[in-house]
Amino acid sequence: MERCAHAFFLARTRGSGMNFVEKAVIMNSSEMTRAVKRMAHEVVEANKGVKDLVLLGIQRRGVPLARMLGEAIKQIEGTEVPQGALDITFYRDDLSTLGPAPQVASTEMPFDVNRKIIILVDDVLYTGRTVRAALDVIMDWGRPAAIRLAVLVDRGHRELPIRPDFVGKNVPTSQKEIIKVKVKDFDDRQEVVVGEVTEG
Repeated sequence: MERCAHAFFLARTRGSGMNFVEKAVIMNSSEMTRAVKRMAHEVVEANKGVKDLVLLGIQRRGVPLARMLGEAIKQIEGTEVPQGALDITFYRDDLSTLGPAPQVASTEMPFDVNRKIIILVDDVLYTGRTVRAALDVIMDWGRPAAIRLAVLVDRGHRELPIRPDFVGKNVPTSQKEIIKVKVKDFDDRQEVVVGEVTEG
C-alpha cells in the first residue's frame, strides 16, 4: 500500500479519537478475483509467457495479492512463478516520522533478481512513494532485466512520475478519502472499501 501517505495516516488515527468510516464497497470478493485473473492474463501476454518472470509483493497486502496473481498465472500457463516479499520500511522517505519503533516486516527474495522480469505487486497506488522505495530495495539486491508494476487499485494523486503497467481498477478519489484493500490473510473478508477518517 502507499504507506508513505496512506496507511501511515490511518495508523496515526489509532488512539487519537479519530475513526475510519467506510462509505462504500467498491470491489467485492468476486470482483477482486476477476480483476486479478484479468491482470494475470495481461502479465502473461505482455511477457509472452512466464520465462524469467518473478512476482514480488510489497508488505503487507501486496504479498497475498502477489500470491493470488501467481495462482491465476499458474492456472493460465501451468507453471509456478517464483514469488517473494519486500519490506520497504527503512527505505521510506518519511521514516523519521514513524517514531522509535516502526513496524518492520520481512523481505524474502528466494531468487536471484539479476536478469529477471519482476512484477512488483501492491494493493493501492497513490503518491508513488512506496513504489519508489521498493525500487531502491530491488536495486540493492541486483539488476533485473525489467520491473513492471501491478496494483489492484490506482486512486490517482501521484507525487512522483510512476505509472502502473497492470491495474485491477482505477478509482478516482479526493485526497481526504482513504482506500482500504481487505484480504483474508489480515482481515475478516476480501473486499475494497472507500471511506474517510473522522473525529469522534
